[in-house]
Amino acid sequence: MVIPIHDKNPATRRSFVTYGLIIANVVVFLSGPIAFAGMDPDAARKAKENAYLYHYGAIPAQLLGNGHGNPVWPVFTAMFVHAGWIHLLGNMLFLYIFGDNVEDVLGRAHYLAFYIIGGAASTYAFAWSDPTATGPLVGASGAIATVLGAYVYLFPYAKVTMLVPFLWFIPMRVPAWLVLGGWFVLQLPEFQQTIGVAGSTDVAYFAHVSGFVLGLLYAALVIGRGPSGPARAPAAETPPTPPPLTPDYRSADPEDPYGQYHR
Repeated sequence: MVIPIHDKNPATRRSFVTYGLIIANVVVFLSGPIAFAGMDPDAARKAKENAYLYHYGAIPAQLLGNGHGNPVWPVFTAMFVHAGWIHLLGNMLFLYIFGDNVEDVLGRAHYLAFYIIGGAASTYAFAWSDPTATGPLVGASGAIATVLGAYVYLFPYAKVTMLVPFLWFIPMRVPAWLVLGGWFVLQLPEFQQTIGVAGSTDVAYFAHVSGFVLGLLYAALVIGRGPSGPARAPAAETPPTPPPLTPDYRSADPEDPYGQYHR
């Protein structure tokens, strides 16, 4: 229901990590069995797709299990696996528009760690919300939601151009807090029920909500307190101290050599 297409918020340096993450997600998707399966795959292809998702996806019941049933590595591989073209393109669109500015503020290494840890944290949050679930959780949505939460704190008034389907895709320019705040509200199952829109059972909305909240809190509590954070106003420059008055013997009156002073 919210399709951002551009933000008027240029970064000050190249967003190599954001572009690298987008490329990595696309390459992983194209190398998997889902990219070219078609709209109606046969039984053999469908079985191969399911095996792929279960192998690389994060399964809550296993993440919170004991012993050998507690694999941690799928938490990270699941961030680069998508269940279809719309799933992939939607995630990469949000990452492309909002990721560069968060990377610009954090720096490349910090931003990469923030993205990966945020994605892992949102995956575990979803697992704790449904610890008996046996279906695989895949996609970069949790990590990207963390980026969105940080963006809305760092740049709440940045202008974002978006398309709204029910308004015939008319471009609208609104502040980031309205776009991303609206996106956040749409992830809440309670709101979906209120407006009579049934959320898809295949979408891990709690991973989106938890990732967004984690990113917002991190930006408010950590980034905002740093020297480059938005909550800190720039220090006022101290005016230079004028040099002391010194006698200028060259231009002084010979009869009064100490009577004229110049800066």
